[in-house]
Amino acid sequence: MSNTNYQTFFDCGSSKIRAATFNIDNDNDAYFTESEFLKDNISLELKIKEIVNLLERDSNKYINSVNLMIDSPKMLSISISLSKKLDGSKLKKENIKFLVQEAKQEILKYYTGYNIAHIIINNYKIDGVDYTFLPDKINCNFFSLDILFICLPLELVLNFKDIFSRLNILVDRIICTSYAKSIHYKSNLNLSGPVSFIDVGFDKTSIITYLNENIAMLDILSVGGNHITKDLSKVLNISLQKSEQIKLNFDQNLNILSEEIKSTDMLQKIILARTEEILELCNKSIKSNLFLTEKFKMVLTGQGSKILDSKLKDNIFFVNDIDFLEETLEDICWSGFRLISKPNKQEVVIVPKKSIKHGFFEKLFHLFR
Repeated sequence: MSNTNYQTFFDCGSSKIRAATFNIDNDNDAYFTESEFLKDNISLELKIKEIVNLLERDSNKYINSVNLMIDSPKMLSISISLSKKLDGSKLKKENIKFLVQEAKQEILKYYTGYNIAHIIINNYKIDGVDYTFLPDKINCNFFSLDILFICLPLELVLNFKDIFSRLNILVDRIICTSYAKSIHYKSNLNLSGPVSFIDVGFDKTSIITYLNENIAMLDILSVGGNHITKDLSKVLNISLQKSEQIKLNFDQNLNILSEEIKSTDMLQKIILARTEEILELCNKSIKSNLFLTEKFKMVLTGQGSKILDSKLKDNIFFVNDIDFLEETLEDICWSGFRLISKPNKQEVVIVPKKSIKHGFFEKLFHLFR
């Protein structure tokens, strides 16, 4: 933006675009807006342009750069461990940066179709001792890093960059929406013990599980809220548009029901069947990846989970403790802003730095402690 005290965030989901402009010096000076339901990608660029215009009008600030928040059914989490021998000298940040850069190059070499959004150091093992954060002034002979990369499809990233470029807007940071939200909600809810954030989107469900304050896993299921819509359409023989309307308003407004639907019993059965399938798939993924045997808390978020925030949740049979988090436009945008302004201390942040030549970026590593 023309005023460096402001930052803009665009959460570009499959079904809706949400955006906000924040004054980095004043939390009360923030502007939010969102699109209606996106029926297809044909109108995507037009909707983004409309939202840019609205934010510029409301904030009275010109937008020339944004932070992009996106998810994808094809995003990946990749874990890698690297080690290095030292001669008993002091372990320096330069040693850490060297291994992180080496790991990054390996990811870019073998996952050419992906963009690295986040680099998280989950563990430092120094002479056989585990540390969550890099200790001050420690000498060692041998150390290793456990690093988690969160990657988004490069084609998706470039597509959005092209859209904003045509609007003369640069994209500063790429943020995984599910990751940002999980960090934000975990901090606000003050949760302890094993907890999984289940973000049910339009066409995917992401699972981010924390153990001992660390991100233990990120997994993606290619099933989401739109599958419930398709189930309703197929079983009840009604249009997708009508099915979506029924799903979003079910248990709130019975007047939307078609004449062919005599009661809500069939609706409940259809919705519960797919919902319990999604929860069971999440449960299997978590247990198989982390070998958990005890119960753990699951926090459901996302547009696709809103159907569960009703009397339906009392009918769901599931062994784990489930909380339904009613999130808002503001919650989602704040999560991106908080991740930038107060970074996860375990994340190695790649900060885009503008050079003198317009449009050229030099990437620098910053280790937050």
